Amino acid sequence: MTVVATPDRCISPQIEHRLFSHISMNWRGRPLTSHDVIVQTIAATTTRSGLKVHAELDTATYPTGVKIGDEQMNALETQGILTRHGFHGEWNYTLNPTADDTPDSNDLK
Repeated sequence: MTVVATPDRCISPQIEHRLFSHISMNWRGRPLTSHDVIVQTIAATTTRSGLKVHAELDTATYPTGVKIGDEQMNALETQGILTRHGFHGEWNYTLNPTADDTPDSNDLK
């Protein structure tokens, strides 16, 4: 997962920027009336080179106001879990999956 801070300092997961034009073409003329319509529209996105997009709505509730201290962020970086971006690495970074995050083949059946 990549986290980026937009100019207004709002932090959000990043959608791959090369997909925006393809997603926008699917949205053209379609009213985005619900979360389901948005997710289905994104999931229907394909490219000429054969890329297919998987999208699903995350309905989980997440706590707000959680603070991660500098010590914990530095530990994630030392462990190779967190990779800071060259531009404003304090706001823009990628969290890399660990072996514990990877499903084994039995989970995929």
